[in-house]
Amino acid sequence: MLKVVDRFLKYVKFDTKSDETTGKTPSTPGQLILGKALVEELESMGMKQVTIDENGYVMAELPSNIDKNIPVIGFIAHMDTSPDMSGKDVNPKFVENYDGKDIILNEENKVVLSPKDFPELKEYIGKTLITTDGTTLLGADDKAGIAEIITSLEYLIEHPEIKHGTIKIAFTPDEEIGEGADHFNVEKFGADFAYTIDGGKIGELEYENFNAAGVKVFIKGRNIHPGYAEGKMINSMTIAMEFLSKLPEDEVPEKTKDYEGFYHLMSIKGEVEETSMQFIIRDFDRDNFENRKREIKEIGNELNKKYGLDLITVEVKDQYYNMKEKIDPVKNIVDIAFKAMEEVGVKPIVHPIRGGTDGARLSFMGLPTPNIFTGGENFHGKHEYIPTFAMEKAVEVILKIVDLYVEM
Repeated sequence: MLKVVDRFLKYVKFDTKSDETTGKTPSTPGQLILGKALVEELESMGMKQVTIDENGYVMAELPSNIDKNIPVIGFIAHMDTSPDMSGKDVNPKFVENYDGKDIILNEENKVVLSPKDFPELKEYIGKTLITTDGTTLLGADDKAGIAEIITSLEYLIEHPEIKHGTIKIAFTPDEEIGEGADHFNVEKFGADFAYTIDGGKIGELEYENFNAAGVKVFIKGRNIHPGYAEGKMINSMTIAMEFLSKLPEDEVPEKTKDYEGFYHLMSIKGEVEETSMQFIIRDFDRDNFENRKREIKEIGNELNKKYGLDLITVEVKDQYYNMKEKIDPVKNIVDIAFKAMEEVGVKPIVHPIRGGTDGARLSFMGLPTPNIFTGGENFHGKHEYIPTFAMEKAVEVILKIVDLYVEM
């Protein structure tokens, strides 16, 4: 099992931070560099049908070694890391036999990983943790997933006595900017269903996620010298604040949990003459989701009527939908993952994803794809860490899933 840790440490050295502004796939060159390195590794292991396409999608196959006709299983992870923080020059640190106290990640910058802020650390007393050095994210989201999938497949190749059906794997670019499924060729992949290995703490098993939309609001103003502005100036920033005041103040990420949806203001840029705002809308319930989209458009219409001018333009674009709708008819794939965790000594934690994965969109593209843990915590920032035993358990879960389908 040391191999899964060694692989992870190797992969995090690749700078694969994605960038939604480039308009390219993959959005950054480092993802393609990692993809090509993974192709070489998969070929050297003995995987078949190993490919990387012009958009950086890596796919490979481990052919069945049984005569029995069973479903073709897929395992998927993503190569990019979050744009929220640098993924360059990642310098992982090991904390062995964690004692439950504060971990100094970076003494110079006074960056501390503390159970006061992250109480779940207490669950890992006595375990080995891999942390950041306090200057970058770690990259467990989702390079841990890649390492866990490849280590599992290598184990099967090295132990041909273990029976398995055909297994497909894929590594995608740009999941972190919502584009991981944009160019995913489901037909070429050829699986009946799949699992993304892209969850957080050990035991997570998810098959529900937000319905999601992105919103852009453009507000036009009229700039007049402030000394002569009475009855003439229209301050677009003031109207933006009025727009915001009409949204429910408690329906924001910092005040919601579980199945509660929200409106989230992502950015605002403004001057008197023009202001723009970007929101995301999230809700598990499809009807509530549609209502939220209507409501934010109606605020724009209401303010335009109030001022008697077409000052506000609201653009709403759906991003992904709740995969539960597509997975419920094949719920047995979740049940098998649940059983696999139990059989390797992992307590399943089934809860909704307050976000989305590649699997959400893939499920609507004809490939039902629930999500399984990687073992990482505090993704997307300098406090990210992963317990090594959780990575080892993820490998065991993948292997047990493969085994359970043979036993069906």
